[in-house]
Amino acid sequence: MTPHKLDTSVRAIREWLARSVKSLGNHSDRLNAINVFPVADGDTGSNLYLTARAGHDAISKLESDDIGGFLEVAARASLESARGNSGTLLAVFLSGLSEPWSGHERLTAPLLALGLERAKVRSWSALSEPVEGTMLSVINAISLAAGSTLAHLKTDPDSRAALDAVLTQMSQAAQLAVRGTEAELPSLVKAGVVDAGAVGMLIIIDELCAAIRSESTEFDSYDDFHGYRSQDPHIHLSEETESGVEVMCTVSLDALGAATLRGQLDSMGNSVIMSPVNQLEEDTYRWRVHVHVPDAEPALELIRKHGDPVNISVTDLCTHDG
Repeated sequence: MTPHKLDTSVRAIREWLARSVKSLGNHSDRLNAINVFPVADGDTGSNLYLTARAGHDAISKLESDDIGGFLEVAARASLESARGNSGTLLAVFLSGLSEPWSGHERLTAPLLALGLERAKVRSWSALSEPVEGTMLSVINAISLAAGSTLAHLKTDPDSRAALDAVLTQMSQAAQLAVRGTEAELPSLVKAGVVDAGAVGMLIIIDELCAAIRSESTEFDSYDDFHGYRSQDPHIHLSEETESGVEVMCTVSLDALGAATLRGQLDSMGNSVIMSPVNQLEEDTYRWRVHVHVPDAEPALELIRKHGDPVNISVTDLCTHDG
């Protein structure tokens, strides 16, 4: 594919989101099968698919020339309907990516690198206890790859050739990051698999590259990931699952309230993710909150002390959706 054939408009972003939904749906069973971290509940693929679909549905009839504004609408809808750890991180990633793109009609290598850096910062800061060997490793790898490629370019950074070079390095870095996850977390080492969320993020990145290049996406190399072939067993079914529930909601908080709530949720449970959805006033945002706790009601009671939670979902962590 020659660089001059790259599509850098909103059309490519729309195509990317549509492709991501389709491919995450096609891969959801395999992603569920290798889902062992942070909880072996077999729903990473389903969560990523449903979250991505919510974002895509939000822009299905939207007309815009602003790539950042367009993606922001999808990101916000994804955050409001995010499912699980993986879905929430995907939504945060999309939200961060959209911010530097706002007001631009065409994607360039520098804009892509800026978006990825912002998405990395947002994703890492959303978690109380970020962990390597997960989706975060892939997000970190593609951001570093984009920045490094841009720094060593010998061509116009705003050219299509520059963007093509960044896309190539991003895809390669994402593949390597996924392969590396198996050795980074004890639960993945024990199960002999790569991280499900990391593979899901790779699918999304590969679809982004393919959509911009107007190419079909090849997934043959995924068969080399340990545990990922269709004939491999559902690893999560042999793993012990965490007891308790996953609580998710949206609540309006100022900065101090958000920091206080995060600290209190950290003391009550784990897998705490908090990310702003949108700004309401100068110091007040709507936050998407995610936490694993032994029982839902104490967590919801705590959240109600700070604000009025909406879009509440409570899911049993022992339930296998895959």
